[in-house]
Amino acid sequence: MIDKTVYRLMAYLFFIHSTMTIINGYIPVFFKEGGLTGSQVGVLMAIGPLATILGQPMWGYLSDKYKSIKKMILIALIGVTLTIITFIFVHSFVGYLMIIFLLFFFISPTTALGDSLSQKTAMQQKISFGRIRLWGSLGFAITSLIVGYVLTVIGIENIMYPMLLMAVIAFLVALTIKDVPGVSRPVTIIDAVKLVANPPLMLFFFLLLFISVSHRANDIYLGLYIVDLGGPEAMIGWAWFIGVMAEAIVFATSAIWFRKWSPLSFIVLAGGIYLVRWLLMAFVTNPWFIMPIQITHGLTFGVLYLAAFQYVNKLIPEHLQATGHVLFITIIFGVAGIIGSLLGGTIIELTSISNLYFILSISATIGTVGLLIFKLKKD
Repeated sequence: MIDKTVYRLMAYLFFIHSTMTIINGYIPVFFKEGGLTGSQVGVLMAIGPLATILGQPMWGYLSDKYKSIKKMILIALIGVTLTIITFIFVHSFVGYLMIIFLLFFFISPTTALGDSLSQKTAMQQKISFGRIRLWGSLGFAITSLIVGYVLTVIGIENIMYPMLLMAVIAFLVALTIKDVPGVSRPVTIIDAVKLVANPPLMLFFFLLLFISVSHRANDIYLGLYIVDLGGPEAMIGWAWFIGVMAEAIVFATSAIWFRKWSPLSFIVLAGGIYLVRWLLMAFVTNPWFIMPIQITHGLTFGVLYLAAFQYVNKLIPEHLQATGHVLFITIIFGVAGIIGSLLGGTIIELTSISNLYFILSISATIGTVGLLIFKLKKD
């Protein structure tokens, strides 16, 4: 019997990932429609990963130090809400720079810490992490479709209102979630520094970065690729929906398949599927062929995320788990996001998007081979 607090956590993940979906998926369109140039939009969207890199380790450290993930989530959500309200009254590029930095500074820990709390809750309740985490994927998938139709009616210039609605609902639900008691050992700055100086952990993150860069580059340029191939803009929403629903199925069934192999084995398997996925994308000539390829999103990101999250737990002490989880998410989303954005933009400008995907397959290969060697040495 699942405790009702687990259902509240599932609801929180649904609405906070819904909020994140609107920000990631439609803010670039808002800026473009607002008259900003392509380069200005690129600068603005690079600010987000930068804020994530600077802010997330701090939020994780504070959560461990004060033994409360819930309090940090609530503080961050207050910051998100106030930033979105301020967003309504900003109409300049410089103002957008500050708003985007603050928005990602506050929004990034709300999902990272939510996943950390989900992991702790899953262990306490003796259920699979994927069973809880899939609700974040469902929020992402469903909202990516619904908000597209809503914005068609109210106009992209009013994007802040559905964003604000989701953020407020997430805050209200977050009031009802509960922390999971941890070890009582105090956490210091020195502990956090030691975590960063952990050689196996840093090597694992470095190798994982090659795969994560390919994933994040696809996140950023998938929509552009669909349009470039002649697909309608509505196809972008459906591509995301198919991919994230496949991810949700992987999360939902993780209790069945996840314990069959070690986490590192699943990570290497996901890396190999990433390689095939990007090669297929490189040779696509019809945008409709992207739809079935998107099904592999579950077997790539879904499997990789679950397995890597689990493996990180083995490399960090229990009293620093929130810090470790947030550091992990900072690497695969923040650092990888900046590299993927800059690398992808340069390759597209010099060659083409199809060549970008071929290079992404090479990056995934390097990461997968490196992680295979890492696994063999660990075994």
